[in-house]
Amino acid sequence: MPEKHVSSQFDHELNSVAGRIMEMGGLVESQIKFAIDALSNLDSAAAAQIARLEERVNELDVEIDAELSTIIATRQPTAKDLRLLLGISKATSNLERIGDEANKIGRMVQTIINEGAPRNLPILELRYSGELAAAQLRSALDAFARMDLDSVVSILRQDDLIDKEFEGYTRKLVTYMMEDPRKISISLEMLFLAKSIERIGDHAKNLAELVVYMVKGKDVRHTSVEHVESTLKQGD
Repeated sequence: MPEKHVSSQFDHELNSVAGRIMEMGGLVESQIKFAIDALSNLDSAAAAQIARLEERVNELDVEIDAELSTIIATRQPTAKDLRLLLGISKATSNLERIGDEANKIGRMVQTIINEGAPRNLPILELRYSGELAAAQLRSALDAFARMDLDSVVSILRQDDLIDKEFEGYTRKLVTYMMEDPRKISISLEMLFLAKSIERIGDHAKNLAELVVYMVKGKDVRHTSVEHVESTLKQGD
């Protein structure tokens, strides 16, 4: 991920951090896969796997932060190098939060299982949304690893699609509850599951936006896709 640096030791340190964040990203991807499996099949074993992976994700979060602090203290980087390190720190935070959302899904699925899940739960749409979020994260991690600006806009548009799925699912749950008030409790749990998936998409979007920050030095958070497109067309 990092460009070749004049200091070979600094370059080695950056590559070490980059390797750790890619490891963290891979673990978080696995958490989402298990979350989708747990949700789709109401599978306790898959839910337990999410919690197991969460321990290592949290360890990496702490390790990467410590490594970044050491690099900043000893190398005193400026300009683009400092921006790179700050971007990595923010990416680590987003990955940790994605892992938290996946772990939350696992816990909620286990609760639904323990309570005795009713038949005909509206799960199919959640599986689809989960797969969209997983694909978005995969694209964002790839863009982050390669510092690929060309794929940023398409990743942001993927997030718009996930948001629309969430809005549509919310409307469906309202109908579901109106038809049978006894299903209000389980419907609220399904809504929380949907919200976790939507947040995973938000954090994947953040990763894509960080690529713009790290490469061009432009903060495009809280702006429209059209603004991001315009920013990418501008020269450095």
